[in-house]
Amino acid sequence: MTTPELQHFERAAHEIAAHGDNDTLPFDLDVRFIRDKSSELAQIAFGFYSELKAGPANENKTRLVGMPVYSERLIAPSGPNGFRVVTKIHPFWNIYLNGLAIAIAETIEPNRNERAHSYRFLSGGGDQLFDRDRSWRAFKEATIEHARNTGPDAVIVQTDISSFYEHVSHHYIENFIGDLGGDSNIIAPQVNALLGQFSAKRSFGLPVGGQAARILAELFLSYVDNALSTAGINWHRYVDDYVIIAEDTADAYRALDVVAQSLMNYGLSLNKSKTVFLSSKHYQDYVAAQLGHGDDEATKLRSIDLKFDPYSDNPEVDYESLRETVESLEVRQLLNRELEKALPDNFLVAQIGRTLRLHSPNVALQIATTLLGAANIHAFRASFSTVMRGIAHLRSQEEFAGIHERIDALLDAVPEHSGHLLAVGTNRLHYLRCLRFSPNLHRKRYLQGLYDQTRSNALQRACIDCWRNWHDRVAFNSLRNQWNQMPSDCQRAFWLATFSFGDEGRSARRQLTPALPHAWALGTEPKIDQQAQVNGGHPRAAEPLFSDLYRGWAQEVRDAN
Repeated sequence: MTTPELQHFERAAHEIAAHGDNDTLPFDLDVRFIRDKSSELAQIAFGFYSELKAGPANENKTRLVGMPVYSERLIAPSGPNGFRVVTKIHPFWNIYLNGLAIAIAETIEPNRNERAHSYRFLSGGGDQLFDRDRSWRAFKEATIEHARNTGPDAVIVQTDISSFYEHVSHHYIENFIGDLGGDSNIIAPQVNALLGQFSAKRSFGLPVGGQAARILAELFLSYVDNALSTAGINWHRYVDDYVIIAEDTADAYRALDVVAQSLMNYGLSLNKSKTVFLSSKHYQDYVAAQLGHGDDEATKLRSIDLKFDPYSDNPEVDYESLRETVESLEVRQLLNRELEKALPDNFLVAQIGRTLRLHSPNVALQIATTLLGAANIHAFRASFSTVMRGIAHLRSQEEFAGIHERIDALLDAVPEHSGHLLAVGTNRLHYLRCLRFSPNLHRKRYLQGLYDQTRSNALQRACIDCWRNWHDRVAFNSLRNQWNQMPSDCQRAFWLATFSFGDEGRSARRQLTPALPHAWALGTEPKIDQQAQVNGGHPRAAEPLFSDLYRGWAQEVRDAN
């Protein structure tokens, strides 16, 4: 039975605080805001849900459809030559949708097929929603074992769903949620309305990058999974990738027909270019190569677990062990070897970016020089975000202070020799995250031009955050005069920036404070009449306003980073 409670919204807030609001985007100050005010934001979310639950069910969807729910669709790289649309969602609405999704995941997890390997929900996992052991690697290993047990004549079909996230029907999602019992008839129209808000009012598509989309995708595909199992198909699935284990070619062809028919019933289709038939031996050898079975250095780098836990029994020992493992590898040679390929190994390059912080400053600089070099950076374009995350970490740590100036020079050269990579919105966000540590004339000109030309709120916020960190008074005064034209998310970034500008900042806050309750209103605020307020009888009377919550947080953190 699906019944959202306060704990679901609290868990949603804690998860975002720990892991970010979208795994394709850099952490921004909204993540810090959620971390510091998770309980209060969850209280607002649950209060709003309770109000909708108590009201007329047929009006909930209409109310949500009419609300100003902020989101922004951005383009992100997908492999070396592809792109996908990802969605940046307002912090409150991200918590609200994820809270509903967590309640859904809690209900569906016990009934999911064991051969669905992706995003297995942990009911007691705290800020970790999904079981890390149920990984893509574990999925592939399970398919190898199944193929081996089926016999030497087995035929394996690898396929995936064409543009799955973009084509998921909101109406089917609403119907599937409605099957779950409990408050499902209340949740279903709300989820449908919010998905429509995040999809430019279209009736299809999930907001890529957040946890709600993953949970709703698994709910959707569980119906396809059930159809395959009923038809007697031997299948394994990870997100939208299916592996079919058949006894022979005829059986494989029949199974593929069942998969195609099952998907067609829900408006989906197979990706023809990614559907292949393989012999059992060929498949096992291919996957073994994918997983990097062996003792070479590339395999060791791929297999490193970078989820260092500072709360383990011996965090210093664990960290030093991780550092020693990385330092023992010839990472520069591996990187040079990747440059010799027509298409470098994306995961291997990403691992190199993730491990930058584990090297000595001199070695880290040599690797960064290769990654950001004019002759190389285009080859590593599929791993641009991970590389920039690694560079940002180097730039933020005092232990690497001796190489900061050289890192800055490499960064400043990127728009000149590889500006085409920065035309992609998410790439530019990661790049700006690296620039915020120190200003120079080149960066000031670049940022001002970007702010004036872009229509992206996310990019404008990133520019404001750079100016705040740089204490750029010229940019501050220019922004002050644009307050009334700013969207609310940029206004919140500017408000935080005022604390970096002394008397001018105080004056700006004094003048702008009366406008905040209206300017930053969510549309979820309770309507409490005077009599109810006097009697203290309204169930949401003690709930903070979002605008007051953010204003108080900004006062507390001031120099947040």
